[in-house]
Parts: sequence; C-alpha cells; structure tokens
Amino acid sequence: QWGDEGKGKVVDLLATEADYVCRCQGGNNTVVVDAKEYDFHLLPSGIINPKSISLIGNGVVIHLPGLFEECEKNEKKGLKGWEKRLIVSDRAHIVVDGLQETERQAQEGKNIGTTKKGIGPAYSSKASRTGLRVCDLLGDFKDFSTKFKNLVHQYQTMYPSLVVDEEGQLKKLTVMALIAHYRF
Repeated sequence: QWGDEGKGKVVDLLATEADYVCRCQGGNNTVVVDAKEYDFHLLPSGIINPKSISLIGNGVVIHLPGLFEECEKNEKKGLKGWEKRLIVSDRAHIVVDGLQETERQAQEGKNIGTTKKGIGPAYSSKASRTGLRVCDLLGDFKDFSTKFKNLVHQYQTMYPSLVVDEEGQLKKLTVMALIAHYRF
C-alpha cells in the first residue's frame, strides 16, 4: 500500500539496525523523516541513518552531476555526514550522456519510452565492456580520455548524425573527477 515509495520506506526502516546499506541497481526512492522528504535516485535511502555505511555498488550506473546534485539537495534538507559514510564502487559505470537515446528515438521515428538520461546506453556499454567506470575516471585521465573517445566513436557509428563535443565533455569530466576525488 506504500506505492513507489515503499521500497525506500522499507529500506529506511531496516537501516535503523543495519551497519551497511547498499544500492545494487537503479530506481528512485522517496523517504520522509521528521516531516522532511528526501529524494534518492542514486544514494541508498539508508544513508539517513547516521550509524550505517552506505554503498553504491557496481551494478549501479552513475550520472555524476546527478549524484552531486542529489547530495547537495538532501544536505540542504538536513542530511549530515553523508560524505564520511558513502562508499562508491570504483567498478560502477558512469552515465556519459543521454544524447544517443534521443538520437535513436529520432532515427526509429517513435517514442521508445526511455528517460533520455543515458541509463540504457550505460548498461549496454557495461555489458559490452566498452563502458566507462569510476576507476577509469579516477585513474589515468589520458587513458580515460581515450576510452571516452572510443565510446563516442562507437555511438557515432551507430547514429551518424550524433554530434558530441568531446573536448567540452572531457573538460566537464575532469571537473567531475576532481569532485569525486574530494567527495569519495
């Protein structure tokens, strides 16, 4: 009877007694604590419990700007100390862009029902072992840049009219790497 928020509510209730709360795949949760509504898209909803460690596992595909924005929004609502209790798997894949989903929809001429956030392509590149992972981003950035450009080329081969500002995206990812080093 709790609807879409049910899984977050159950995890939040169980997390009060848990040492670790892990997110192993996607899905949004909303949790209400002391009349404050917290929205979780990437963070495990158990991160509200100040006694437990929260883990984002390698089954999650992470849109880094979205993760940082989510942390900031929930921090403003009262979430404290999360950066000391959050562990992000370095094997989690990174969502690079949602453009290829929009391009695919345009080519096929029909709405395919995606969120257009790049989640499907991220899981696809994960399965084909061509995707970008957190450890790639936090490692040698020259190697990461090469992998990024190869992935862009792969999608441009599939979708010839896809245009990606590679250097602009790499500059943004450089900033994300610095923030990730600082935060995680």
